[in-house]
Amino acid sequence: MNQLQALPGIEKATLIARDQHPVSRKQISPNALKVLYKLRDAGFHGFLVGGGVRDLLLDKSPKDFDIATNASPEELKKLFRNARIIGRRFKIIHLQFGREIIEVTTFRAPHDAQNEIRGDASRKGMQGMDSAHSTAGMILRDNVYGNIDEDALRRDFTINALYYTINDFMLLDFSTGMEDMQSKLIRIIGNPEERYKEDPVRMLRALRFCAKLDFTMEENTSRPINQLAHLLESISPARLFDETMKLLTGGHAVKSFALLRQYEPGKYLFAPTLSALESEQGAASKLLDLALQNTDSRLAEGKSVTPAFLFASLLWPVLKIRLKSSQSPDINQHQHFQNAVNAVLMEQIQYTAVPKRFTLAAKEIWELQLRLERRNRRSIESAINHPRFRAAYDFLLLREDSGEDLDGLGQWWTTFQFADSPLRAEMIDALPKPGNQPRRRRRGKPSGASN
Repeated sequence: MNQLQALPGIEKATLIARDQHPVSRKQISPNALKVLYKLRDAGFHGFLVGGGVRDLLLDKSPKDFDIATNASPEELKKLFRNARIIGRRFKIIHLQFGREIIEVTTFRAPHDAQNEIRGDASRKGMQGMDSAHSTAGMILRDNVYGNIDEDALRRDFTINALYYTINDFMLLDFSTGMEDMQSKLIRIIGNPEERYKEDPVRMLRALRFCAKLDFTMEENTSRPINQLAHLLESISPARLFDETMKLLTGGHAVKSFALLRQYEPGKYLFAPTLSALESEQGAASKLLDLALQNTDSRLAEGKSVTPAFLFASLLWPVLKIRLKSSQSPDINQHQHFQNAVNAVLMEQIQYTAVPKRFTLAAKEIWELQLRLERRNRRSIESAINHPRFRAAYDFLLLREDSGEDLDGLGQWWTTFQFADSPLRAEMIDALPKPGNQPRRRRRGKPSGASN
């Protein structure tokens, strides 16, 4: 306790003794504990903080363990041989232990000139200006180091600002974190408008935590979100894609998407889809609901999900509307389909920069729907040997489950893919032959006519 008392800012914390909280060292990654003990032995202070502490308090298994410390990035680099400095806006240390990465950050502080790190290359803002914020208030650089109490107030939400220390195994609460945990509230630290302007992605994080934890958003935290949603236009599509994946692949896709439909920020991720859902309430809309439910179910079972399948489902209502649009007489049906597919994907990329490997895979899932429907010998062989066959087949079943009438196509492909060669041949032979109409006899010359 004496060592903690010497740490600047500690006097502002509410100290929660070990017998008053459920967090145990047995639940913490051994590698994270190694880092905490090594920092202490070197004369530094280290604390487990953020989602790891929050999840342990909620009796969940943390996805990762983050540590905050009064050691600078350079001091951490000297202390840990496996340290790697990443980030420009805010320097972060990654400590790699096999496949596990422990993230370590230096205590942050408000952007006062006296707190700046001299010689820090990341101090310069846009166009060489020495500015921590853009004109809109967004943080451009964040290498401003301070005390633990300042670090707590720089964090986004109160439930993410709880600190665990190996000194007497206490929790430190600098705001209303424990109270909000018990009340199941998502509350932003500080003035909501200012905090959202500093980093508009915090609005998406607020929605994600509501869905993930089944918490309610505190009134002042939620009030400015619709009004400030336009600030997301300043966020790169690449970062918005990352945030989209966190929203939809965390095991709570159904709740997350429902909140995106409820709040304005959703329009800055999925404007085409949300617009299509307003007019397309049929099978395409139902397919998306089923895909989100299946995503959550697969993750709950420890199975993987692919962003390509997710985006194929998310954009299916948009594609269906595109395909209904008038077709030029100068192009055939296949080209019309290709044009619609390309237009839908290009439009979505303007919002979230979906990597090309995922857009190509989504495109193949859609294109295979045509081959699965066609069912002639050539299309059957090319479809079942295609690397995306399984995903396309699953998508076909979703179409049927959503109410689309495909005349038993799903069952036919279910039987065919597990059949032996003779049965496959029999199934193909039983299909209606293209052009099976009786051929017209070619009109010949009348009998008896001269050559």
